[in-house]
Amino acid sequence: MSLTKCSLFFRMNTRLSSLYNVSVNSRNELIRRYCSSQASERKLRIGCASGFWGDTATSAPQLVHYGNIDFLVFDYLSEITMSLLTAAKHKFPELGYAPDFIQAVMAPLLGDIKKKGVRVISNAGGINPHSCAAALKEVAKKSGVDLKVAVVTGDNIISKKSDIFESSVCDIDSGISMPKSLVSMNAYLGATPIARALDLGADVVITGRCVDSAVVLGPLMHTFGWTTDDYNLLAQGSLAGHLVECGAQVTGGIFTDWHTVPDWDNIGFPIAECSSDGSFIITKPPKTGGLVSVPAVAEQLVYEIGDPKNYLLPDVTCDFSQVKLTQVTEGESVAVTGALGSIPSDKYKVSATYTDGYRVTAVCPTAGINAAEKGRRTAESILKRVRKILKFLGLEDFTQTNIQMIGAEESYGPHSNSPNPREIVIWMAAQHSQKKALEILSREIAPAGTGMCPGLTGIVGGRPRVSPVLKLFSFLYPKENVTVNVEVDDHKETVEIQQPRTTSSSSNSTPETPTESKCETGTFSYTLGQLAYARSGDKGNSANIGVISRDPAFVPYLREALSEDAVKKYFGHILESDIDNQVQRFELPGIHGFNFLLKGALGGGGVASLRSDPQGKALGQMMLDFKIDGVPDLLSRMK
Repeated sequence: MSLTKCSLFFRMNTRLSSLYNVSVNSRNELIRRYCSSQASERKLRIGCASGFWGDTATSAPQLVHYGNIDFLVFDYLSEITMSLLTAAKHKFPELGYAPDFIQAVMAPLLGDIKKKGVRVISNAGGINPHSCAAALKEVAKKSGVDLKVAVVTGDNIISKKSDIFESSVCDIDSGISMPKSLVSMNAYLGATPIARALDLGADVVITGRCVDSAVVLGPLMHTFGWTTDDYNLLAQGSLAGHLVECGAQVTGGIFTDWHTVPDWDNIGFPIAECSSDGSFIITKPPKTGGLVSVPAVAEQLVYEIGDPKNYLLPDVTCDFSQVKLTQVTEGESVAVTGALGSIPSDKYKVSATYTDGYRVTAVCPTAGINAAEKGRRTAESILKRVRKILKFLGLEDFTQTNIQMIGAEESYGPHSNSPNPREIVIWMAAQHSQKKALEILSREIAPAGTGMCPGLTGIVGGRPRVSPVLKLFSFLYPKENVTVNVEVDDHKETVEIQQPRTTSSSSNSTPETPTESKCETGTFSYTLGQLAYARSGDKGNSANIGVISRDPAFVPYLREALSEDAVKKYFGHILESDIDNQVQRFELPGIHGFNFLLKGALGGGGVASLRSDPQGKALGQMMLDFKIDGVPDLLSRMK
């Protein structure tokens, strides 16, 4: 049976149920297993055109026209994005989704997508997937394109707010109790409803909040007939999704050795070429820029993960520690194998946002002798003046403030090499419970240009705007309490989410560390960047830094030098105090790598942080300067 005939077979689901009196889940399992046997030699090509809301509009045409893809997927949602969409929907009820997906991406490509038979999955629905689907249908109608659009719902559980509040849940990271000012509450759904929407013949599937990798795993489950207990296959499919979910980051974007990556202006977006046995190849369209190499793919593997042996997803618990990467074509493709899976948790992770006052940020370039000293005195003087005004008006002090001299390497703390630059940018941010207090601060910044600092050249973007602070609150919630629906045209059905018999192990498990004798000493010194690659990311208020050795011979020396205590000391100037197990180290022997989880490293993270790097994007780059002394001539040992 061809895959086209399989898809037609899937669409007979309602008739099959009535004839044979079987459950939806049992029926789907039988159908998928049958079609899997017919598709065993098929290579499914899935291209990812978006790593975040705001990614380049050139990626989708590149993949559709030159990628020879079967599925086009988009990942738009981060914790920050969900906060922004929540705020947008509160102002305008018809919004709350990523409008770029409709007008800038889908509208110009609808005819070609339909002609080529490419099917689309996107979480652009945000917190309003029905409005997103309605907008897409309207565009398709005007274009004369017959498009079957499916909507996945159920992630939005704000209606259960009262019951959840009474259950006394706590944030899984900070341990704080649930605040009463919650404005959104979305569960991270998995791939099963996406697969079901495709079974029902959808050309486009629009979801709300789901795990990023689900937009790739869903098509794989649908096409190859993978079932909800094919854990190793689900782990491999989830890994494919994890690698491509951030777009060009896996094809050479933000790679440590950036100078080796050609043609950023035409960087190729990733394609996962997948087989029914779970193996896959990461590649990109021909004649595009970028770089698909083992180190570049390895960097993305460690991006924004915690314990690689216990990577928790709603469909499967993944073990990425033994993943193997093999270069297939130089600079163009890498084969990926070795992910293992086990029973998932019986709970969804839920991301909620709550209001917590207001914030304002001012950015002011300054030049001249002792620029950093002048800039800091300026910022401190502005805050001092405004505090006097607030006191006079009977208003409270700021909840929080942050001053940085960007250009003076203050984010490096004691590791700064540039204490006295001649040009800097003043970064001054403040938070307050009342909007009017920050409006006063916003007005009092410009006078510094005539009454304080010589060489202050202006305020970037003009008088800064005051915006609400939406903070993240994450907790676990039983899957059995969440109803997931799929809607295609006039058909609506509830998707059966298989409940595991037992829960997966704790995500805080500590992997075994190889027992080795003390490393050979020597007279050589290196920076970490000479011996390894690094990539950093964020999850709420925690950051992770992945480190991949440039050569297997370096691993024992990296293990000895990069202890948890050493990394904690190196980043001590940004870490919050009084957090247990603040720095955790995990190993990934398969890629000769390590992953460091830094709790409380981002000043609140996301839109809550007042820092210039609220997502920890620069931490990996900062760590490349970590000094490793007293070792042999390691570079001569590189293979």
